[in-house]
Amino acid sequence: MLEQDGKREKAGRLAAAFLQLARDSILVQMRFLDVAIAKLLPVEEPQSNRVATDGASLFYDPVYVLRQCKAEPDYSVRLYLHVLLHCIFFHRFQYDKVDMRLWDMAADMAVEGTILEMGLPGTGLRTDMDARVCLGKVKEQAGALTAEKIYRYLRNTSTDRETLALWTRLFMRDSHVLWKPVEKEELLLTQEQWKKISERVKADLKSFSKGKTQSESMEKNLAEATRDRFDYAKLLQHFTVMGEHAGVNEDEFDYIYYTYGLSRYGNMPLIEPLESKETKKVRDFVIALDTSASCRGSVLRGFLRRTYAILKGTEHFFRKINVHIIQCDSEIRSDVKITCEEDLDAFIEKETLQGFGSTDFRPVFAYVEELLQKGEFENLKGLIYFTDGYGVYPERMPGYDVIFAFLETEDDGPPVPPWAIRVTFDRDELEEREEQDR
Repeated sequence: MLEQDGKREKAGRLAAAFLQLARDSILVQMRFLDVAIAKLLPVEEPQSNRVATDGASLFYDPVYVLRQCKAEPDYSVRLYLHVLLHCIFFHRFQYDKVDMRLWDMAADMAVEGTILEMGLPGTGLRTDMDARVCLGKVKEQAGALTAEKIYRYLRNTSTDRETLALWTRLFMRDSHVLWKPVEKEELLLTQEQWKKISERVKADLKSFSKGKTQSESMEKNLAEATRDRFDYAKLLQHFTVMGEHAGVNEDEFDYIYYTYGLSRYGNMPLIEPLESKETKKVRDFVIALDTSASCRGSVLRGFLRRTYAILKGTEHFFRKINVHIIQCDSEIRSDVKITCEEDLDAFIEKETLQGFGSTDFRPVFAYVEELLQKGEFENLKGLIYFTDGYGVYPERMPGYDVIFAFLETEDDGPPVPPWAIRVTFDRDELEEREEQDR
């Protein structure tokens, strides 16, 4: 028994030393990861036969680590960097929104692709050549080696078991079991904290990489991680107004008096429930569609379908609405008034997109101002402008909320005025939505 305890203690010391050397090696070669690596501290987890992270600690089985390092001398550095990049690239925080099996594979491939592109000394494995061949083929189809792009490729591609088994052997380094959301999330590093760390890494990477070989995948994964994520349904709350809605008002109805009346006087309640209640819903707003050449029809229709899918829920729409869908490039091309769900259905199915010239945002805002002066809107709360972002913006802030919905581009895209909200959609995702709903 004492001998076994002694072996475990020795294995623990050796594994800890390997991981400390791995941390030091990463810091020497990639100083821009200093903040991130300081947040991810090793924690021994004997007999777990795995390495895993919950976003705050790197849990490891000492025997497992030593076994891997015996087979591959550089494994500890590769492993630590692999887990660290998962955290920096936000892979853990997507886990409850995706097919976990495919996301596991996509995240591992994105991380390994980044490490291979950087080509750092002391991180090589014997399987790297095979891994590069596989990743090259995937990149041709997916477009980029980010987890999001690879995941979409895997979802749309039928992959046989033999290929999946090969990919697992080539790219899997850690267990993702601790990525699943937990009830006491406040005990861990939050999504917002890791976003700040990722933004710091992104900024430091630019100065570190000056004059050196840069990793395209590192930059694209960091861009994806630091991209503003938004809840489109919550954003639409900017456009809501109070109004009466048919239905029992639970908030202002006292069941005590109601049930007392029934028990004391038979079928005569002392109080009746109110038959309407004040709720916040969408009534008046504008959707502007940039029909310039860079915004293709399928992308626009995909955007409309996504917007409609959110809005058509009873919790967002009044039965009678007043929505103007305006098509514009450098001038107003059409204005279709939508008053009910059937009108919106008909527009998505039958309306022909017009224009496809250069982009100028000012005509839409001027036109909406004319509609306001004519009394077309009872209470206009907002405008959603779907565009590639390259155009002439109005100088003055309008009297309503504005969302500019951009297509994702290789760079950060043009800045929007300080009074506008900016959101970004993935082009492939919108086109995929249009194909599914066609």
